[in-house]
This record gives sequence, structure tokens and C-alpha cells, in this order.
Amino acid sequence: GHDARGIIWPDAIAPFTVAICPIGYDRSAEVKAAADALHDQLAALGLDVMLDDRGERPGAMFADWELIGVPLRVVLSDRGLKAGTVELQGRREAQATVVPLAEAASQARARISA
Repeated sequence: GHDARGIIWPDAIAPFTVAICPIGYDRSAEVKAAADALHDQLAALGLDVMLDDRGERPGAMFADWELIGVPLRVVLSDRGLKAGTVELQGRREAQATVVPLAEAASQARARISA
């Protein structure tokens, strides 16, 4: 299926199931470290995860992943990390959910239907 923003893949056949979207990956050591660590955690859980390290503006980065139709997006930012949180947003969800960084990998895993 698809919607106005692009393709919606079933989790099982999506090219990647999770896209990590770090805002300021190329500018913030904290964001880079957290994104890299989360990537490794998700990969260790067996998820097909892609880390977007292009340093794109958030709007462009999100639009690309929506178009491709990745089921789950994880957004890391300096502001969120200072609060110890990241944002998870499912492809079909209108709003992101704020979750503790420490729970990001397990929450992401729980949302992806095997």
C-alpha cells in the first residue's frame, strides 16, 4: 500500500525496518555516539536498521524515509538526548512517541512485527 507520503511496506518485506535519523550527526559528538550505539543495539536484536548519517536537514531526511516507507523511524537530537529521550515514529503514526534512550532499542524491537 501507500499514502500521500509514499510507500507503506509490510514490516516483513520492508528494505529496512528501522531508520535512525540523527539530527546534527555531523555536528554533535553526543548525537553521533548515541546514534552509532543505537544502531549496534538494534542490529544485535536482529533488526534491519539503517543509520542516516548524511547530515541532512530533518525535513528532507524524514521525507526520504517516508517515501521509501521504512516502518519505524528513530529520531535523535541534542535536545532530546539532554533529556535522555529519543522519538519513535511508526510509518502509519501521525505523532512521534517520546521514549527514554535506554529503552529505545527494546521499544523499537517490540513495535516491529517479525
